[in-house]
Amino acid sequence: MRWTHLIADLSAQLDADDRAVRDADVAELTRAFAGGSTLVDRLRSAAGHEVTLHVCAGDPVTGRVEDVAREWVLLSVAGHQVVVPLHAVDHVRGLGPGSAGPVDGVASRLSLGHVLRGLARDRTVVHVRTRHTSLAGRVERVGADHLDLVAAPAWGERGGPDGALRTVVPVGAVVLVADQVR
Repeated sequence: MRWTHLIADLSAQLDADDRAVRDADVAELTRAFAGGSTLVDRLRSAAGHEVTLHVCAGDPVTGRVEDVAREWVLLSVAGHQVVVPLHAVDHVRGLGPGSAGPVDGVASRLSLGHVLRGLARDRTVVHVRTRHTSLAGRVERVGADHLDLVAAPAWGERGGPDGALRTVVPVGAVVLVADQVR
């Protein structure tokens, strides 16, 4: 009887030690996985859910995450679509603890320049918020680090040769681009 209790006690201690080692390994692997995740991975895990992006200028932007690439996040906000460059995000509210794994493919490699050139091609009227102002017009041209936004001239103002007012905006100054004037 004494041997039975001794063996049972040793077996229980060994099981407890095995569980502790396994729990420590799981915790370490979880920390390592989290340490390799990016903001893009976290935002991708929130696809279809609402988040609030506090950006470097102006009011926060709250909307449903529609798409995420390495340089930007697309939100659906009250029937409008808003592209927010990740360089303009100060902090995010509403993200869960999950993280989507890295993804390869064309969509993940689309830069902000690709999105802006698509807007220029479609001649979409947009609202562009920068760090210091808000502008409205059509993206006419996209360079390596800037875009030309063209708006019809206001009364008494002179535009370029075609009568349009052209504003050149450094891409690094862009805080958000909305698909319609808001």
